[in-house]
Amino acid sequence: MAQRPREKTIPNGIKFLFGGMAGMGATCFVQPLDLVKNRMQVATSKEHKTSYHVIKHVIKSEGLFSLYSGLSAGLLRQATYTTTRLGIYTWLFEKASGPNGEPPNFLVKAGLGMTAGVAGAFVGTPAEVSLIRMTSDGRLPLAERRNYKNVFDALLRITKEEGLITLWRGAVPTMGRAMVVNAAQLASYSQAKQALIGTGDSDPSLWVLRIQNMKIIDGKPEYKGAVDVLYRVIRNEGFFALWKGFTPYYMRLGPHTVLTFVFLEQMNLMYKKHVLGDAAAKGGGL
Repeated sequence: MAQRPREKTIPNGIKFLFGGMAGMGATCFVQPLDLVKNRMQVATSKEHKTSYHVIKHVIKSEGLFSLYSGLSAGLLRQATYTTTRLGIYTWLFEKASGPNGEPPNFLVKAGLGMTAGVAGAFVGTPAEVSLIRMTSDGRLPLAERRNYKNVFDALLRITKEEGLITLWRGAVPTMGRAMVVNAAQLASYSQAKQALIGTGDSDPSLWVLRIQNMKIIDGKPEYKGAVDVLYRVIRNEGFFALWKGFTPYYMRLGPHTVLTFVFLEQMNLMYKKHVLGDAAAKGGGL
């Protein structure tokens, strides 16, 4: 009996590349919302009541293009975080699929998403620390601003001035957040796509951002850890301050997720058609 010819697949390196490019493309559209979210979440007072107020204030005091402050860090975060999480997820997804290409069940998909999210978050934390600081810099008094020129300047200065480990400040809660986000996002996307073809919780990024943006005061860190952030936010600003920045976060997450997967699917589809020569290709992966 003749063996079934082995199906051509996209190389793992290309999967990682496409994952990062898809995330970077989406970031170019939603970067202003990222800035608004970060400004609202690191604010320690009621300086911004709504997302509209933040946008109006930034444009008036810093200029229209300031909405794209930190874009280089946002792009690097996608080049590291999204490249890693989507690349690992698609690789693990293939490994977990059956001998005839049967996709794994939803629980396995969720586990794959958690694994990919943790790895991606660890790799992407240095870029995220830079992103938080660059997007938040404009709200500080002139004398206190860090004035990073770009993400590479930020990485170099943070390492030189505060030590290499500072680049991974907040990595643990960031990885925890990524586990939840990717378990839901990647598994749900794969499951929905499979079916079509044949969160109001308190936002953990609030305390992640404050840890990553904090300064050293009199030789001591501003916060002792995530629990200290939560305690002080509730004590000083009220319980509902834990949801600060939820609206721009929600508005950013939806378009970014949709655009990322649209770009990823199209790149995978074009590769299958034009590089692998599969003219009948219909799905782009995941």
